[in-house]
Amino acid sequence: MFSKTSTYKSTGTSFGETVSKAFSTQTKAPDRLLQLKNEIETAGAIVIGAGAGLSTSAGMSYSGERFEKYFSDFHRKYGITDMYSGGFFPFDTFEEYWAWWSRHILVNRYEAGVGKSYTDLLELVKDKDYFVLTTNVDHQFQLAGFDKKRLFYTQGDYGLWQCSKPCHDKTYDNEEVVRQMVAGQKDMKIPSKLVPRCPNCGAPMNVNLRCDDTFVEDDGWHKAAERYNDSGK
Repeated sequence: MFSKTSTYKSTGTSFGETVSKAFSTQTKAPDRLLQLKNEIETAGAIVIGAGAGLSTSAGMSYSGERFEKYFSDFHRKYGITDMYSGGFFPFDTFEEYWAWWSRHILVNRYEAGVGKSYTDLLELVKDKDYFVLTTNVDHQFQLAGFDKKRLFYTQGDYGLWQCSKPCHDKTYDNEEVVRQMVAGQKDMKIPSKLVPRCPNCGAPMNVNLRCDDTFVEDDGWHKAAERYNDSGK
């Protein structure tokens, strides 16, 4: 299993320093690629830190043409200009709120397909001792075939709901209801009967995203954190 204590051969230079030099403006592009290729091939283990740019590079932009394709009606009615800011829009009703979020989750989590940048990255490290720390919440690493036990999604998952209070630390898969919401929405509203409520206390549900201190770190989250922490022992 991955060991944080042996991520790079002892050469007097850290892997991070080598990568920084490879991307220096004083290093020509072909040389940068050769340096990085060599570091990946010779590294004892690799930690991958990934953010939104990896999904954007795979074509999953939250603005522009892709936004207009899926949310032009929300843009016309509410003036929302991109998927990110739309997630913070103060909708007047839960029916409108979940019309937005169900569509957002569907196109970015369940029907986005596998991004080429993810499959390319896996090809580079599949035979290595690797571990992924990511703030991405779109499930792309697992869709691409990365080992689930080598992943730590620190900021949540579009595919999970949680109590908004929260009254307990459990999360719930949402695919079935999300698809029902999208299929049943009309005039940018879902049927009231589909508004999700906590099965424990009846409070509204939220998407399991780290937006504030109500974020639920469920059992799966803690197990992933333990795997990462234990890997360095």
